Amino acid sequence: MSDLCFTPARELAGLIRRREVSCVEVLDAHLTQIDAVNPKVNAIVTRTDDAARREAAALDNRLARGESVGLLAGLPVAHKDLAPTKGVRTTFGSPLFQDFVPDADALFVERIKAADAITVGKTNTPEFGAGSQTFNQVFGATLNPWDTSRTCGGSSGGAAVALACGMVPIADGTDLGGSLRNPASFCNVVGFRSSPGTVPAWPAVNAWFPLAITGPMARSVSDAAFFLAAMAGPDPRAPQSLHLPPDRFLQLLERDFRGARIAWSRSMGGLPMEPEVTRVLDGAMPALRSLGCEVEEADPDLHDADEVFEVLRAWYFEAAHGENYRKHRAKLKQTVIWNIEEGLRLTGPQVGRAELKRTQLFHRMARFFERYDYLVCPVVQVLPFDVRTEYPMEIDGHSLGSYIEWMKSCYLISATTLPALSVPAGFSVGGLPVGLQIVGRWQDDFGVLQLGHAFEEAAGASRRVPPAAVR
Repeated sequence: MSDLCFTPARELAGLIRRREVSCVEVLDAHLTQIDAVNPKVNAIVTRTDDAARREAAALDNRLARGESVGLLAGLPVAHKDLAPTKGVRTTFGSPLFQDFVPDADALFVERIKAADAITVGKTNTPEFGAGSQTFNQVFGATLNPWDTSRTCGGSSGGAAVALACGMVPIADGTDLGGSLRNPASFCNVVGFRSSPGTVPAWPAVNAWFPLAITGPMARSVSDAAFFLAAMAGPDPRAPQSLHLPPDRFLQLLERDFRGARIAWSRSMGGLPMEPEVTRVLDGAMPALRSLGCEVEEADPDLHDADEVFEVLRAWYFEAAHGENYRKHRAKLKQTVIWNIEEGLRLTGPQVGRAELKRTQLFHRMARFFERYDYLVCPVVQVLPFDVRTEYPMEIDGHSLGSYIEWMKSCYLISATTLPALSVPAGFSVGGLPVGLQIVGRWQDDFGVLQLGHAFEEAAGASRRVPPAAVR
């Protein structure tokens, strides 16, 4: 492996800006890593090598002339295959779109390009992002770099694997029910579900939908914050945009956490958990205490979050994919069909009741955070499972009712619309990663990143390289 492939993104950007290393050198190192490692794990599914080389050479010429460049200048990046990318095949993981080439970029892709990052390809995702197991009929499955017989999670699974394996230093992802956080936990990287509107959504089926967000993935919290600075900020095309200065995320993350009140929710009010997940996370609590945090076991009241999420998700899936269902039902995977049909069965009062309960949930969480500064809880209820298994049917002897029920530890938090971070916390006895979920107050994205950074430094779990990354 080239050291450049595992140099932190912030540091690498500085080296490029000071011309201590060229954009071409950085790109070549990462393309060599992709050539060697991607066949083992199937993370990057469409490549743009020729265009990337032209961009790298042009950036080097601009730097040589002393011209100003963007924040991410010269950093290789891969975009999730749910994101429209101008002139580059974008399949959404579906055979219906296996040859689709958009004529415009998603808003956040526009911003990443404007920051002079270099696109090297697209990362794998399940069909339409449905499910936290990354496989589809177009490209097949993406494998976990810590054990290639297991899943990497999803739906930003290709992004998480590409990061863990040193194929890119930063990668974007999306998160409705855990799609940034689950694969980050399974692959020992960082995934940040920012507050809705931190990264504006365009194009969007429903511009006011509160649950689906775009956010950064990286190998460290610092790099995730750095990447977020290029993605954040308002846009008139996105009515949920938050009017916050993106430079906020470039500020130092260091902070004194002595006396910070932390609620540790071991099972989030009684969710079934694999004992090994609980053991690893219990073992991570001393890292928080070493920062001076006051850690107390406490569960938030999430009793309606399940209904809120399931109703709004079903409503969204029917709105977004109902036309494909009516025209091409036989070509869709079963779980996509199930989501759409759940939406078709909804009544107006059901949706209205879910919105009322979402409001009540929001206010209960606000009261919870009057006592606590942060909530920490499991990201995922299970360890990475066999990649041949589409989804777990039971956890620790408890039967599950649907293909997303094993993801409750993430999607219950999605229903609150609070910012949430997955940060590496440790490893199972068998060497599989486990992430800790850090949840903050309403729109306290920077505060969540600060605690995540401090915990990451104290826990030290993010410093290992997965076996699949070694050439």
